[in-house]
Amino acid sequence: MTHRHKVIFDTDPGVDDAMALCFMTRRPEFDLLGVTTVHGNLDIDTVTRNALWLAERLGLDVPVGKGAATPLVRPAGAGVPHVHGPGGLGDLTPPAQLARAVDPRPAWQVIVDLVRAHPHEVTLIAIGPLTNLALALRHDPAIAGLVAGVSLMGGAFGTHGHGGNVSPVAEANILSDPEAADLVMTAPWKVTVLGLDVTQQVVMDAAYLDRLAERGGPDGAFLRAVSRFYQGFHERSRGLAGIFAHDSLAVIQVLAPHLFTLRHGPVRVVCGGLADGQTIQKPVGMPGPPAPAWEDAPPCAVAVDVDVDGVLALYAETFIA
Repeated sequence: MTHRHKVIFDTDPGVDDAMALCFMTRRPEFDLLGVTTVHGNLDIDTVTRNALWLAERLGLDVPVGKGAATPLVRPAGAGVPHVHGPGGLGDLTPPAQLARAVDPRPAWQVIVDLVRAHPHEVTLIAIGPLTNLALALRHDPAIAGLVAGVSLMGGAFGTHGHGGNVSPVAEANILSDPEAADLVMTAPWKVTVLGLDVTQQVVMDAAYLDRLAERGGPDGAFLRAVSRFYQGFHERSRGLAGIFAHDSLAVIQVLAPHLFTLRHGPVRVVCGGLADGQTIQKPVGMPGPPAPAWEDAPPCAVAVDVDVDGVLALYAETFIA
């Protein structure tokens, strides 16, 4: 009997979000309990509609909770339609009428209820801004001691030369709500951070995506179709003939932690000023005087290296028999 990871999936779909969710739902090792949506790639109504459509498409019988429309203390951002397409899923558009309806509870309540229903068993996989997780902690701080762990895609720590992707130092999910991110990083739960340091090492090139389409059945065809617009953005902005795997790595890390090299130590997030949204880790054993802003925070695990071939093989073999 395979150990199954009970998961709440917090997302702002998003092309790479859709690809991560598709991967997770096709792996028998995961037991998805709920999906929660958050502002980020586009406005909350659009990303929630996308999540409902994805749940319908993938045959998911779980609650979809609509989450925060704005960051904790800042106005809502404009979203990034030039990255993910005008509707957030590349060239694909959900139908006007959806069979699925949103759960009546706000996303933070869905998170709290599911964690309390399955104490010490639930992993939160968060691949958007961290507003919902911060709200869940604010409403019920005790859940920090009741989750199995948190695996999040966000941040940039400068490894392999990977700085920020929306400023020289800030990654998009974190800069979308730095105050929430700092609250989540410093809460007393087990956090693993998959930042640009590893997500920009893993490139799904055009040939790889084409192979998914040719040999991956209906899922493979969907993955190729949803990724085309996103690939165009990567080609225009970086001259990259493919896409970064970003969000899927937060899922893969839970399933196959051996594919990642982790560095431990507390993480803080810069809130305001020139380095707004920067994630900074004080590694365990770092010499020098005490750094008060870090000393009281629990250690996080930050991915600083990744087995690229291992990740790409695991993702592909999930769809290609």
